[in-house]
Amino acid sequence: MTSREGAGPKKTFGTRHPASPKIPAMTQAALSPASRDADLDAALTLARAEVRDLQRTVTVLREALESAHADARAAVARAEAASAAEIAQLKATATALRDELEARRLEREAALQKAHADAAQEMAQLKATAAALREELEQSAAQSRLAVTRAHTAGQGEITQLRNTAASLRDALERAAAEKETAVQRAVLELSAENAQLRDTVQALRDQLEAAGGRAKP
Repeated sequence: MTSREGAGPKKTFGTRHPASPKIPAMTQAALSPASRDADLDAALTLARAEVRDLQRTVTVLREALESAHADARAAVARAEAASAAEIAQLKATATALRDELEARRLEREAALQKAHADAAQEMAQLKATAAALREELEQSAAQSRLAVTRAHTAGQGEITQLRNTAASLRDALERAAAEKETAVQRAVLELSAENAQLRDTVQALRDQLEAAGGRAKP
């Protein structure tokens, strides 16, 4: 409401002025033309005053309507601005969460690849070690056979002991390789379980974001 509306008196639709006293018919007939002109002027003045009152009332109502329209437009603009700000904030939060999840996923993948590379490298080293030991054992066996051939007098017990030693070394190498392979498989399984848990966490966050987006919609 404008200051003009608040300060001004309340207007009514058509201010009624006191009507002129009725003049008996005989008296009116007896009036002179000058008196009739005066009565007509008075009636015209009253009509003009009533028209001015109606015009002022229309002006006040028009100003009140324009003020109401302006208030409504301002309220709509404020609501749209608040909604746009909230949507922008939600988008920024979703983008930040998506970036963080992507960074964690990349870190997990890099860690898994490194674990696989380390396991492959360690298995290669174990294979190389086993091959070297096997070669060494073969050389030792060959030397033993050569020694047996050269020394027929060597006892059967020494030959048996050498065979047992070779078998023990072979068993030890096989057990070491099996234990290492088991450890590598366990590490791979743990990384796979952790990756699955991360995917579940990502899905839960995505569901929460979608639910928050649904509540934010008008």
